[in-house]
Amino acid sequence: MSTISLRVPNEELRILKSYAKINNCSLSEIIRVTMLERIEEEYDLRVLSEYENEKVTGQLKTKPINELWKELNL
Repeated sequence: MSTISLRVPNEELRILKSYAKINNCSLSEIIRVTMLERIEEEYDLRVLSEYENEKVTGQLKTKPINELWKELNL
């Protein structure tokens, strides 16, 4: 496992430690999980934006659900 060093002002460190304590987690776990959630949210928003753009421009390709079930052998 790798280590990352992070510099934060004392007040922010106090807030982070307090949040970790409230959630019964280590500071490392809180920072790691929060960052990964943020990355996932940004990815989801990007995918949604691309979908909406394709929908508006008429480039969105869809197919009936029955065809999808057949492709997935369901």
